[in-house]
Amino acid sequence: MKKGIMIWAISAIVYLGIVIAGYSVYASINPKSEEHDNRATTAQEEESMNHQHSDQEHENHGANTTSEVTPKVSYANGEITIELKDKNNHVPELEVSHEKYMHFIVVSSDLKEYHHLHPEKKGDGIYQQKVSLVGDSYKAFVDIKPKGLQYSVMPIKFHVGETHHEHGVNELVADSDFTKTINGQTVELTTESFEVNKEITLNFDVKDAKPEPHLGALGHVVILDEAGEKYIHVHPVSNGKTVFETQFDKPGIYKLWAEFKFHGQVNVYPFVIEVK
Repeated sequence: MKKGIMIWAISAIVYLGIVIAGYSVYASINPKSEEHDNRATTAQEEESMNHQHSDQEHENHGANTTSEVTPKVSYANGEITIELKDKNNHVPELEVSHEKYMHFIVVSSDLKEYHHLHPEKKGDGIYQQKVSLVGDSYKAFVDIKPKGLQYSVMPIKFHVGETHHEHGVNELVADSDFTKTINGQTVELTTESFEVNKEITLNFDVKDAKPEPHLGALGHVVILDEAGEKYIHVHPVSNGKTVFETQFDKPGIYKLWAEFKFHGQVNVYPFVIEVK
């Protein structure tokens, strides 16, 4: 009897030891597994955030980063020439953005004249575009996506002819009527408010018309501040709506140009707004 009790006791102690040892091994392994899962989740979240951030930068081009590419702009004999060099004096490789390697915006000193051009590559880092400009001071914005390089769109001044007006702060007056008709097609800009540091929704009512795809989007909106220094280029929030979203980091008067294509022709609708 005593022998049987002793065997049972020894068996129980051995079994308990095995259970404790097994639990210790499990406990030592499980935290690492959880830590690995947490690291994986964090990496996925970070990748998702980076992807979202990349999309936002792509859809709302502006002067937000340090530029590692320096464009040079010149005008002669009715032709604009753009030369691109990176920080190491090398020719940067460009990515296609909305069907083009380069979107080239030109405005006159008073912000009345506006051109959205797409210069063609003529050589290593050399792009050219024929355009007729009257004598004046202009600002150009070279909107590109260099591969592997940071780039910020900055204004580039150039002059045409002997007589020109120097760039300064224009005395723009905010529109009171946000309905514009170009080439027989009416477009109305509606928004709740124009407030600084707040996401602004720009809704363009195209009056039962259907814009045609234009440069890979349903429309394009370019915005400049009154001095022609702050550049914003935004695209629609979706492929089926003429709705755009952007933000303004400073109050003031801004001019925007909304581009929509109807019946094979691109109409440019200018609006002057005040951000408070």
